[in-house]
Amino acid sequence: MALLAQGIGGVSLPSLVMIAVALVLLYLGIARNYEPLLLLPIGAGCLLANLPLSPLVGDDGMLRQLYQMGVGNELFPLLIFIGIGALTDFGPLLENPRMVLLGAAGQFGIFLTLLAALLLGFSREEAASIGIIGAIDGPTSIYVSGILAPHLLAPITVAAYSYMSLVPIILPPIMKLLTTQKERRIRMPYSKRTISRRTRILFPIVVTIVVGTLVPFATPLIGMLMLGNLMKESAWSSA
Repeated sequence: MALLAQGIGGVSLPSLVMIAVALVLLYLGIARNYEPLLLLPIGAGCLLANLPLSPLVGDDGMLRQLYQMGVGNELFPLLIFIGIGALTDFGPLLENPRMVLLGAAGQFGIFLTLLAALLLGFSREEAASIGIIGAIDGPTSIYVSGILAPHLLAPITVAAYSYMSLVPIILPPIMKLLTTQKERRIRMPYSKRTISRRTRILFPIVVTIVVGTLVPFATPLIGMLMLGNLMKESAWSSA
């Protein structure tokens, strides 16, 4: 009974709020099928971490051990980038290199979020970590916040992956607001021409060399991203 009383006494309003958030994330991942690979583990982790007096979050708890093994030493973000690279098809970019301008324009979100965070009173390191969320890039958010603002790593990770997963909810009303029904019916072919095997294989190698030379501190993430893509293209080419 004493242990039961301790568990009940450990319940707090913040923990109840986070448990409710975890249930919402689990519902969206399971019932609505919104990015279940992202929302299920985030929801499960959020639920386990906020149970009253949970031994999972102590110094010797499972979650703490996972953090030290993969997040604290930046291993998990690098492994995630290998997976992202293996799932990425750079064919449309190689077919039409001008598309890189769209990606560059998307980075304005970083600076807008950074400035907003500074105006809200966050430090420069915290604002930079929060601003990376504007790039819609979960692994990079983990990597940057782990270096600049480790104390914000958990909320930044949840925010980055949650809003990425909620894109199917966020985008439809925006697209309906900014486009006509006729424009939404336009069919755009995925690819008009075939990119050669040599080009697909050389692309990740060349990008790694160029980025590693010009921006050395970005080599770990870009290198793992391109390694994953190189493995994908090598396997595809040999199939």
